[in-house]
Amino acid sequence: MSSRPEKHSLTLHGHRTSVSMEAAFWQAFRNLALSRGQSLNALAAEIDAARPPDIGLASAIRVHLLTAALSRSDR
Repeated sequence: MSSRPEKHSLTLHGHRTSVSMEAAFWQAFRNLALSRGQSLNALAAEIDAARPPDIGLASAIRVHLLTAALSRSDR
């Protein structure tokens, strides 16, 4: 698995945006969206709406994924 960031396009609130993350984060992001019955765009919009304005979207997604993984491991 490549550790080099991969750029993918998402649509948030009707606008296209690019997000760069490593492949492992993209896979975890897809898995989380699937487990919640959401599209990637819907999950990204949810994360985008909750993030502080000074935090980038890619960073907010990574932190969200880590928080979700940690909460699952606490069970």
